[in-house]
Amino acid sequence: SLSNYYNGDFWMDDSKLREEGYHRLGSVLVKLESYGPAIERFMQELLEEVYEKGVREVGSFEIARFIGERIQDENSILYWAARKDVKIFIPGIMDGAVGTQLWLFHQRHRDFKLNLFRDADMLADLIFTAKRTGALMIGGGISKHHTLWWNQFKEGLDYAIYITTACEYDGSLSGARVAEAVSWMKVKPQAMKVTVYGDATIILPLLIASALEDV
Repeated sequence: SLSNYYNGDFWMDDSKLREEGYHRLGSVLVKLESYGPAIERFMQELLEEVYEKGVREVGSFEIARFIGERIQDENSILYWAARKDVKIFIPGIMDGAVGTQLWLFHQRHRDFKLNLFRDADMLADLIFTAKRTGALMIGGGISKHHTLWWNQFKEGLDYAIYITTACEYDGSLSGARVAEAVSWMKVKPQAMKVTVYGDATIILPLLIASALEDV
């Protein structure tokens, strides 16, 4: 959202891309200066602004909101989430450029803390006050598990859609079908649930288009 990304392909020469100043994300190319340096400038300015307002402790959902409030890109999920008061939680926030910027800021301001207990408190409030919960899980990993994990405290999700290209046979969390979560009490046995195998960039727009027809 801070700069443009470019189309590439999976078989490009990565050594050459490195020499020419590009990162590769699958078939997407990112200029070096559009990633690390751009995120550093954006985040350090944002954090200084927040710090000057007296904020000393934040959860990941608050960092996401601060970014969304500052960013000027209507194509950004964070942009709209901030304006519609939709909370975004990032359980693995330290694993990446934003997390590194939080750490670097903390080196200069030792009283500034990332407190993930704030996330836990907010998630608990959302889960325990909800009559029903549903999840559209795109891909796998920590975000999928975090969603399932918190819903076990209310005996599981009532609705669950999982879009993935991962396979179940390797025993990975990303490949596990939604049905497996029933045994962990993370999805209710009677829940409306489905695992869809395919490319989310194709499937998700079709799902959204269909849903909008019924609104």
